[in-house]
Amino acid sequence: MSTALSWRHHVVIQALLSRGPLNEKDLHSIFEDLTKKNPGTDRQLFDGFILKINKALSCANFELRACIDQYDGQVYYGVVNTVSDEHSKLGTKYTVPQIAFYKAIIEAIVQDASANGVVSSIRALNLSLDGQANENLKGRDLRRRAKMKAETRDGSGETCDGGGETCEGGGGSSIVEKRVTIVSDPQSQGSQPNVPSSLKNFSLTQKEKTLQELVRDQWLNLTTDGIIKLGLKSFLDLRSWFRNNDVPSCHVCNEAGIKAQLCKNENCSVRIHQYCLKQLFLQRKVANVCPSCGSSWPYTVPKEEAAQTEDDNEPVGSQQVTSSERKRHRAYRVVDDDVGCSNQDELNECRERQHGRGLVRKGGRTGRADDANLGGSGASQSSADISVSRRVTRNSARLI
Repeated sequence: MSTALSWRHHVVIQALLSRGPLNEKDLHSIFEDLTKKNPGTDRQLFDGFILKINKALSCANFELRACIDQYDGQVYYGVVNTVSDEHSKLGTKYTVPQIAFYKAIIEAIVQDASANGVVSSIRALNLSLDGQANENLKGRDLRRRAKMKAETRDGSGETCDGGGETCEGGGGSSIVEKRVTIVSDPQSQGSQPNVPSSLKNFSLTQKEKTLQELVRDQWLNLTTDGIIKLGLKSFLDLRSWFRNNDVPSCHVCNEAGIKAQLCKNENCSVRIHQYCLKQLFLQRKVANVCPSCGSSWPYTVPKEEAAQTEDDNEPVGSQQVTSSERKRHRAYRVVDDDVGCSNQDELNECRERQHGRGLVRKGGRTGRADDANLGGSGASQSSADISVSRRVTRNSARLI
């Protein structure tokens, strides 16, 4: 790997391994410092840089992967393991009960019918681990059947899809892949499996300690008001686990919809991420309706994003104005939402000026004379009126 990668690649890998998942902005900053290239304008160069790292990491079954934090919509990068064999499972520091506890929390979050993507810490600490024992017994039986089928097919015991074990890239390093061994009574086929004592005796204090470790290692995120969310490592590592466990996906991007908005139609199962909604509804030709059932979908576009969209969609011809015309428009333009009016008198002045915007002005002097006549009956403006006019004009020009 040292012969294939330059010292710049090594710096990026070391930063990701030592600091954990990095925000896209931080990774771009590191890349720009190392290469003196802007990843925004030189996107092809940045993609090639990441691809070269992944080619080198693939020999060790690692991958530099990007994910979106569904709670804030930001893109993060991290290094993950892409296999789930017995050797890779030995790399985790978590015990069997801790892994079962983490998996129970993940299932409680993804099974939330409201798609808020959270669970309270009180509920999490009271989750029973007996269900994890039953599920792992089923997984063991499925793996045994798959192994027997593979041996019958080609005489070998190797199989790549052993009943839920994901050997494909994506999520293999997840701690939920480590199975819990269940001991069952061979004389009673229909009886419930015996729950291991390590799960049964996993105390509240041990759960609290485990929760702190999972938060510190970025598998989970705990807010100050006791709400548990998925951590960055969960989004990076559990992509295939989400798919294999039929977690409902976003209608737009087809990724797991952990934190998403639901269609108001109770008979419709569509859910869409908040950042995917912005991508969908900021397109001017798309109505705010469910893309599946057509029901109305309440969505308010933030002001700054709406203004940016209007500027981007403005016809090119309307933007080709001379500098003198631009200055003249800027001088007479008044903000619609009365920004810059600090009291009632100024507010009235703003509205009077807005009412007179339709008047035809010929020349700079004529325009200024019309503006002066809007506020009075013919008498000359007082010094206070002139001061108000200048403040409104300055504030208006500042926002253009």
